[in-house]
Amino acid sequence: MDEKTLATYNLWLNSPYIDEADRKELKDLEGNEKEIQERFYTNISFGTAGMRGIRGVGTNRINKYMVRKATQGLANYILKTTGEEGAKKGVAIAYDCRIGSYEYAINSALVLAGNGIKSYLFESLRTTPELSFAVRELKTQAGIMVTASHNPQEYNGYKVYWDIGGQIVEPEASGIINSVNEIEDFAEIKMVSEEEAKNLGLLEIVGQKLDDRFIEEVKKEAIHTDIPGKKDFKIVYSPLHGTAGRPVKRILKEMGFESVYVVKEQEQPDGMFPTCSYANPEDTSVFALSTKLADEVGANLCIANDPDGDRTGIAVKKEDGQWIYPNGNQIGMIFMDYILKMTKPLPTNGAVVSTIVSTPILDEIGKAYGVKVYRTLTGFKYIGEKIEEFKNKVLDGTYLFGFEESIGYLKGTHVRDKDAVVASLLLAEIGAYYESQGSSIAKELDKIYDTYGWYGEETIPVTKKGMDGAKEIAQIMANLREKEIKEMFGKKVLTLKDFQKQVEMDFEKSLRKTIELPKSDVLQFILEDGTMITVRPSGTEPKIKYYMYVKDTTKEKADAKLADTKAKFLTFVDSL
Repeated sequence: MDEKTLATYNLWLNSPYIDEADRKELKDLEGNEKEIQERFYTNISFGTAGMRGIRGVGTNRINKYMVRKATQGLANYILKTTGEEGAKKGVAIAYDCRIGSYEYAINSALVLAGNGIKSYLFESLRTTPELSFAVRELKTQAGIMVTASHNPQEYNGYKVYWDIGGQIVEPEASGIINSVNEIEDFAEIKMVSEEEAKNLGLLEIVGQKLDDRFIEEVKKEAIHTDIPGKKDFKIVYSPLHGTAGRPVKRILKEMGFESVYVVKEQEQPDGMFPTCSYANPEDTSVFALSTKLADEVGANLCIANDPDGDRTGIAVKKEDGQWIYPNGNQIGMIFMDYILKMTKPLPTNGAVVSTIVSTPILDEIGKAYGVKVYRTLTGFKYIGEKIEEFKNKVLDGTYLFGFEESIGYLKGTHVRDKDAVVASLLLAEIGAYYESQGSSIAKELDKIYDTYGWYGEETIPVTKKGMDGAKEIAQIMANLREKEIKEMFGKKVLTLKDFQKQVEMDFEKSLRKTIELPKSDVLQFILEDGTMITVRPSGTEPKIKYYMYVKDTTKEKADAKLADTKAKFLTFVDSL
């Protein structure tokens, strides 16, 4: 263990700002150099929207001390850039069901109060989209969401929103990051008691009134409200032990879906996620209890949300009785096709916003409907930023729908983040509508492929934990970037996009263009047969992700081509 890490450990061990229970946890680590190294070799990164990590005591862990530091940095930035006006507007704070979420939320509120900044703290757990809504509805200067989204149960996190209701982008992102990093000592953190914060009028508890307004706005996004047989259309729903259960059950009931069966084992919020330790609806295993219940009650659609209620996955039963699990891109295609087909009249400047790692088929669907498709970096905050640009006429466009392949969707502009409540409502509507027409979600998905071409697609996340894992991920990116690869497993690379360098290379025409997007550690390769491979380290988990897209004339051929490409690419990366 290096001297700097040991010195930081001893600083925490002897700090008067560390409480006795946490000091004991640190004391018990004496002699365990590996664990001390992992906890203290660096500060948990406060990235371009906040921080996320494993719970525990240490600088490289999520805990109330690092949350206080982050909030002091946010407070300093608000006071520096907006002054008394920003302090009066205040900060909305919400938290999900994870272990430690309320503790981190109340600590955030008390640090803000210590700096003279008002907080609007939700009375109990709420979804991430409702936090985004609250920022806009209450007209606060910023927002804090305590959540680790879909990460495993040992994680928690802290996301920062700005006044438009979206996660922070530039210039606020860099400004807040720098402000947080400037805090070197716990003594710099100002904090008051809960009683004092309330007496000063700097802590207000909010709840039902905002819930009602949020639901009211979500209802406006339904397209077909009078569907024959809607009340008898059977749906199985699971919040996966998370926060979305209450709003999703409420809106489905109020919108006339009377045959909703909830997975009882996963209905109650529980930060331990006892039936699915990785509560991510991208993982098909989380649907085991849902499909079992669906088979029992005769439902053909299962809907599930992640713990903080911003992501939505589905399972769909085909006519032959087989369950299929559309991936994030496929759900997005279903949404996009339905919304564009059913919106009457379709605006002449209609716009759909997605990301650079989402399926290329979106561009084909957009062309067919005369709708422009905008691509952003990965992260829904960039989609939220685009919505704001349409609103302010910076871009000519009428926002219709936005999505990212990691099962995040938004119809409407009531929030500036992905919203599982509106997505769940619309998926119920889509399922009921197509059934009333003698079709189904599965059949409509096949129709989309028949119309626009069969794409094979897969996101391959490779986990690399700890300090060594971070180094390995950095080395993979360096290998792919520095070698300027012009051929992969016998196929020419026609185009290489390096979003870190903001450069696009067309090797065939020997052209070099500037990429008009913010810098990001992402590489994208387009091969001579149209195959697209994108590589990026995850911003929220210890993973590197490979996004692969291939195209062929049939599903079978596309699937075979994808399997071959995946195997060859992983071998290729290992060989570098």
